[in-house]
Amino acid sequence: MDKLTSKNWIFINQRLTPYLFLLPALVILVLTVFWPALQAFYLSFTRYEYDLTQTPAWIGFANFRRLWVDPVFWQTLVNTMLYLVVVVPILVIAPLVLAILVNQKLQGMHWFRAAYYTPVVISMVVAGIAWRWLYAENGLLNQLLKGIFPEGIPWLTSPRFALFSVMAVTVWKGLGYYMVIYLAGLQSIPNDVYEAAAIDGSDGINKHWDITVPLMKPYLALVGVISAISATKVFEEVYIMTQGGPRNSSKTIVYYLYEQAFNNLEISYACTIGLVLFLIILGLSILRLSISGASA
Repeated sequence: MDKLTSKNWIFINQRLTPYLFLLPALVILVLTVFWPALQAFYLSFTRYEYDLTQTPAWIGFANFRRLWVDPVFWQTLVNTMLYLVVVVPILVIAPLVLAILVNQKLQGMHWFRAAYYTPVVISMVVAGIAWRWLYAENGLLNQLLKGIFPEGIPWLTSPRFALFSVMAVTVWKGLGYYMVIYLAGLQSIPNDVYEAAAIDGSDGINKHWDITVPLMKPYLALVGVISAISATKVFEEVYIMTQGGPRNSSKTIVYYLYEQAFNNLEISYACTIGLVLFLIILGLSILRLSISGASA
């Protein structure tokens, strides 16, 4: 009986030891992620605003009904989806082209890799301020285009251009990051595959279409998911460059959430917006992973 008990104790000890090592991280996740998420979910069904010392009052689906008829929310949703449609394809394709170019074994190529990656390490605050100066009425871009557009282009002050101007900063900032991901995938492809393809007549650009793209499908799926989630949650660029203007033309869901929570102190309504945003991101992730799994 003692031997059986000893064996059981050893077995239980072996099974529990990994979870004991994970316990500190799990406690931190519960306190900083899961518990606040549950609180936000609860607050979505309450009225908790202005006087934050008061206890939240349960109001059911009133916040969701308000959201349904909120024209600003729908405009921010359209802006966010437009951001997704424009930015994500560029951040999936352009970094792959850059990765193929900088993957060449040429002298000094590491300097080009560093140059393309430099925007990634620059703080978004610094990048946003720098681009705001470039977009200014008397900024560098308008000075360069003075011969074509004498009056200049209102990059950040026109509803037609503001959102696309912010998109350009997101693309500029993300190119190097996704390029490195693709570069890691390209360097894992053996040269023998390209040499065999060259013998079969697939060379030049065709070799990338026949070999590189099919073998890079997992990396394409990864970049697609990451860039889609990042584009849906864009905030810093909007906050620094446009503050959601002019006339809400560049306001995204996350910025609207921030505005409701910290400017208007409508915490419960902001939590409702956050819940909808979570469902959108979850749906996009499941859809993208399902498509990737079906094409694999």
